[in-house]
Amino acid sequence: MCLAVIALDAHPRYAVIVGANRDEYHRRPAERAHWWRDSEGHELLAGRDLEHGGTWLGVSRLGCWAFVTNVREPGRHDPRAPSRGSLVPAALRQAGDVQQTVETVVRGSNRYNGFNLVAGEATFAAFGSNRTPDVQPLRRGIHGVSNAALDTPWPKLVRAKSGLAAWVKRGDDDIDALFDVLADRAPALDEALPNTGLTLERERLLSAPFIISDDYGTRCSTVLVVGRDATVRLHEQTFDASGTLTGRTDVSFRLERSTNSPHPSAAGAS
Repeated sequence: MCLAVIALDAHPRYAVIVGANRDEYHRRPAERAHWWRDSEGHELLAGRDLEHGGTWLGVSRLGCWAFVTNVREPGRHDPRAPSRGSLVPAALRQAGDVQQTVETVVRGSNRYNGFNLVAGEATFAAFGSNRTPDVQPLRRGIHGVSNAALDTPWPKLVRAKSGLAAWVKRGDDDIDALFDVLADRAPALDEALPNTGLTLERERLLSAPFIISDDYGTRCSTVLVVGRDATVRLHEQTFDASGTLTGRTDVSFRLERSTNSPHPSAAGAS
């Protein structure tokens, strides 16, 4: 995952809104979002990386959700490191306090390449990273993560957060309008580009919220909403290397308790 924006306890209908783009090499095999069990038998709704078996974003039947993004740090990649896709299932299988969950996962992550992890349930969420010292609770409102620390104002993240904030302010419930925010393909101006050690050409390519190139780009866009009526909905659009839509998945299920409960429990899925 390379871009995610979050609205926490900021919308009249939804306790949580997550909009995210997964950027990856097109040759890396993956499955669309569906219900599956991780290596320890815990069920989650998520896309699945078929190279290492993990995921970039998922939600459990209890309404717990999590996503991971890579930290961009050229020259510091260890090809022998474990897959960061294992971190989301690890967070979702934890029980109890969300901040403690993120702290536990981050504490055991020294062997991983750089990552950011956000996990939450109901109206509470926390951010952690193996490149920053402390786990941070997220305040009510709009947040975002790309390939740097929480809310780092890269142009792509600023634009995506602004689009989500406008959607929330309208009290909108049109999910397709959120997909329009994630579909922004305009690169940033050169003077606004971050300096992360990549070539100028690569910085330009990666500066758009939605990335298109022959070898690497946005593979899927996901909108996850947790309603105040205890309904969870995950919507996913998948794309080919040209940025053409290739499929859509829509899954919803209900929790037994309100999302205002600190620990909602599971109900059936549809």
